[in-house]
Amino acid sequence: MNPVKNLSAIRKLVQIGAFVFFVYGGTLTGYYLADKVSGALPALSCAYDMQGADLCTLIPFQHQMDHRLGEAIAGGGNLMMGLMPTLITLATFLVLFVFLNKAFCGWICPLGTVQELLHNLGQKLGLQRRESLDPGLVKRIRPVKWILLLLLVFGFPLLAGIGWVSHDLGDPFCKICPSRILTTLATGETSQLYLDSSSSILLVLSLTADFLFGLTVALALSVRQPFCRICPMLALHAVFRKLGLLRLVKLGTARCDRCGLCAKACPMDITDIHTEMEKRDVTFEDCTLCGRCVEFCPDKDVLQLKYALLPVFSADPAYFKQRKKAQRNWEKANLLSLLRGGQKLAGAKRQ
Repeated sequence: MNPVKNLSAIRKLVQIGAFVFFVYGGTLTGYYLADKVSGALPALSCAYDMQGADLCTLIPFQHQMDHRLGEAIAGGGNLMMGLMPTLITLATFLVLFVFLNKAFCGWICPLGTVQELLHNLGQKLGLQRRESLDPGLVKRIRPVKWILLLLLVFGFPLLAGIGWVSHDLGDPFCKICPSRILTTLATGETSQLYLDSSSSILLVLSLTADFLFGLTVALALSVRQPFCRICPMLALHAVFRKLGLLRLVKLGTARCDRCGLCAKACPMDITDIHTEMEKRDVTFEDCTLCGRCVEFCPDKDVLQLKYALLPVFSADPAYFKQRKKAQRNWEKANLLSLLRGGQKLAGAKRQ
């Protein structure tokens, strides 16, 4: 299949370009650009990466809860002044978010990109893969991202600022975020891969960080987007997804025969897209707007990626046939199949 016409190939190029910019872009633009661009990026681009060109919005949210709003509450100060920095960060986040909606996860996020590349590597190594997780397990996992958002991004930092918990919990999500370790390691910096024994809280957080990073890397080889499923950024996106200009639309007409191929293609195991026949906007809370469901829908225009009212990419039977063939060829070409082919060839020569 022509890569120029392959949405997944185009998305991969965008992802790699975004990864290079957000992880290494500061080497060209200067270190302080991270503070000048926004400081409210709707993707996990880490401030601990000294070469990065921007940083994610979860970082300022935690610090503002701790050092601004929490301290204002504890000191009996002006609550509006304590809340204002958070409102400004949120407004900046929304300006960016409206532009691409949840596609910041599926097209821009460095951690999401690496998880996909690792999964591609797992395919090529011939590892046993889980195309879809058990629906019951997916349902149990989904609340985790909301718990992390409420507790680690807003809850504990606010309590730390008020003085009810240790200030070691002033930025707990940053302390366990796999992106912090990933992006710094990508620049050759190993200082974030450590155990902090200066307090019991920091020891637990650093242990959690190292474990979560290793688990994410290991799982990504065989499970699609493991950390994305519990990422608090995905939860924050879900809150505002109705405001984004880009969205996934379904025309649940008689042309949709409920084949289930869209749900099978979804890396986040969103089965609702297969069963939903009434709602037009099917940008569900776990959707990352990657577009794979549209690619693998065989029914004309049933699924579409739309920007405002304009269709950007629509399901098409001819595209589906080419894309399915390309996917089949991609999956066949792996290390195990090559080894088996070599063994058969050697056996045939011996005979």
